[in-house]
Amino acid sequence: MSEYSWPDYPRIAARAQTAWDRTVVELPVGTPVAGEVIGRQPFGVFIRLDGHPDAIGLAEVSAMPRCGTLPLVGEQVAGEVIWHVEHHHQVKIRLTGGVRSEG
Repeated sequence: MSEYSWPDYPRIAARAQTAWDRTVVELPVGTPVAGEVIGRQPFGVFIRLDGHPDAIGLAEVSAMPRCGTLPLVGEQVAGEVIWHVEHHHQVKIRLTGGVRSEG
């Protein structure tokens, strides 16, 4: 099995699009968030955000702590909202917790 996986994206994306306006209001930039990693790719992780089941969080590698490694599917992580990507209906997250240190 590959170390990378996609979440059930078509179903999740449809829900995220329907809830997008509410998501942006409920999760403004600067909001602390936590959730479970539901997908993992070389560029980052997709996160199911606690309390916001219709939102898709995305933490890209470029927004992770320097000495950390990409969290695994199923891990709990914490972070902060840094942007809203309207065309993908994703909440960009900078991870601040739940990232394993290298070495």
